[in-house]
Amino acid sequence: MSKASVATGTTLGALAMLHAAWGLGSSFPFHDRGELADAVIGQTTVPSSRACFFVASLLAAGAALVLNRLPMPKWFRRWALALMAGVLAIRSVAGFGAKTSLLSKGSDSVRFRRLDRQLYSPLCRLLATGSLCARD
Repeated sequence: MSKASVATGTTLGALAMLHAAWGLGSSFPFHDRGELADAVIGQTTVPSSRACFFVASLLAAGAALVLNRLPMPKWFRRWALALMAGVLAIRSVAGFGAKTSLLSKGSDSVRFRRLDRQLYSPLCRLLATGSLCARD
């Protein structure tokens, strides 16, 4: 397994844990839930626990997929990784173009847009690339 795959899978796993913590009520690494909502989704309220756990589940499945921990035919894994890379690439492009609100309505606070261009979009681009690298 390549270093890119390990880094991508580990990052996806860490993001899954962070989203699960938010689903449990944590505001880490922010001071409170309002600051979390503004910085992470550009709104005034945090999504429901159900939504946080859903995203955490998708991220955990993505980590397992990248790290080749899910039993599946090689052709299906390659297809799933390409699909995941495509979704992450679309998210990255939307963020760099200040159009994330087209994917997530209301994601338009000034702080969120700045973080989206500086952190979230570059991270999505790296995760998309790492997902493609895992298609060995």
